[in-house]
Amino acid sequence: MKLALAQLNPLIGDLSGNTSRIIAACKKANDQNANLLITPELSLWGYPPRDLLFNPTLIDLQWEMIKKIISHINTNAPNLSILIGIAEPTPDRLLPKLFNSIALLQKSGWEVIARKQLLPSYDVFDERRYFRAARNSGLLKLKTNEKIWHIGLTICEDLWVEEAIQGQRLAGPDPISDLEKKRIDLLLNLSASPFTHQKELLRQQIAAKAAKRLQCPVVYLNQVGGNDELIFDGSSFVTDCEGRITLSLPSCDESVCIWDSDFKTKVPERKIQEPQERILEALVLGLRDYALKCGFNSALLGLSGGIDSALVAVIACAALGSHRISGILMPSPWSSEGSIEDATDLAKRLEIKTKTIPINVLMEHYDKSLEISFGEPPKGLTAENLQARIRGTLLMAIANNKRHLLLSTGNKSELAVGYCTLYGDMNGGLSVIGDLYKTYVFELCEWIDSSKAYTLRETLGLKSDGELIGSAIRNKAPSAELGPNQFDSDFLPDYKILDRILKALIEERSHPQTLMDQGYSANMIKKVQKLLKQAEFKRRQAPPTLKVSDQAFGSGWRIPIASM
Repeated sequence: MKLALAQLNPLIGDLSGNTSRIIAACKKANDQNANLLITPELSLWGYPPRDLLFNPTLIDLQWEMIKKIISHINTNAPNLSILIGIAEPTPDRLLPKLFNSIALLQKSGWEVIARKQLLPSYDVFDERRYFRAARNSGLLKLKTNEKIWHIGLTICEDLWVEEAIQGQRLAGPDPISDLEKKRIDLLLNLSASPFTHQKELLRQQIAAKAAKRLQCPVVYLNQVGGNDELIFDGSSFVTDCEGRITLSLPSCDESVCIWDSDFKTKVPERKIQEPQERILEALVLGLRDYALKCGFNSALLGLSGGIDSALVAVIACAALGSHRISGILMPSPWSSEGSIEDATDLAKRLEIKTKTIPINVLMEHYDKSLEISFGEPPKGLTAENLQARIRGTLLMAIANNKRHLLLSTGNKSELAVGYCTLYGDMNGGLSVIGDLYKTYVFELCEWIDSSKAYTLRETLGLKSDGELIGSAIRNKAPSAELGPNQFDSDFLPDYKILDRILKALIEERSHPQTLMDQGYSANMIKKVQKLLKQAEFKRRQAPPTLKVSDQAFGSGWRIPIASM
């Protein structure tokens, strides 16, 4: 059997456009004499469609699109069968009213052959809001070249049943155990699994375990592309019966590949990507797709001469091209000459357009206007936040006028403890590095400037040798420069300590005693906990944040603002 794997990049809710992608994949599959084409979970809709599933017009359009694909098969690929992901209405009026299903399309018509059993409702997932859980595993009998193939079908989470590997699992049935009894020849898993920095290896381990349990090859097909804050890296693969990977699809790229069951090949050597490479690739994809799918052709950011804005500028240039990126320098009386020079040099290295708008005069006007109300010029935190808000207002005005996507440059450490200003440096349509702790920002920038990154930089269209960020920026002590001789360390613990505590509290949900056992002081932990809680109202008003960790601030972070 020749199986075509279509690793597709859908636009959520664009059933017509997604149908065109599926038909284009049909043509490629048919040209290579494939018997079966498979597409990712909910491939007709894009994942996650969320409340678009409540739109009856889209449900009706779904049936028209299925007919369109069948018409293409009849005319152009009569020997090809296709599996697509659909939202299938239930036969009754009970809630939820949909199944997350796989439909088999052939020239003779179509039928639903599998429904998802394990519905994730944790972190960014809320499938139980929309879908009803199925009770049985799907099975497809497909005749090719005088052989009848018994093919097991699972949808994304249905494969994730290995508590010993995962550390936990959803309560519910074990679809792999059900398929063990059916003695299948092949397992297909159609997925829409978002990227996190450790997810790819975990997927491979889970699939390998299924292959060994079922004693058959496993095909893991994943969606690719950025959808709002979620990034889908693709990274689809096929294993043999022993769980060894025999075919790999590219990460962060749309593609159609053929797996031939008759073609015996040696297990290929896997290219081991460094963590920084995976993170950078994912962020570039996430920004590129967010901009293009939201209708932006260009992006804007404030360049401070600091490491955060420098990293965002590099990602933006890789995502959209340097000619589509604009940087604005907005020096105040407290901006050092070094920061202005560093920002200018960075822009030259990246070949991006810049404009300089000093904010001294605007600060004076605000001071005079507010003196009427305050009885004196603004001081302290009020004055510092005012600078950030002046800059934020200028950036939003330019973005509105030029139809740029404004990029927020704050990192996860700042968002966690509230070391950021609402309606100031938090302004933007997308937070690019809001899921990277400050220490990792430094680590990633160090890697980008090293020779280890040259190959990826060339692939991404960046200058392929020498420094991009620059040692002056990488070695500079972090500072918001909102006051004379101001440094982050004046207000916050050392980032190496702060980030370890934050990661334990946010991603690992560690008990404070665990941190104290590791040597962190009780007072330090309480201070960080207090800052984390107090900043919740700010994070609720932050732009969408590209998710690359197991726990990002965004749709998967649901902490009340008013709480103990």
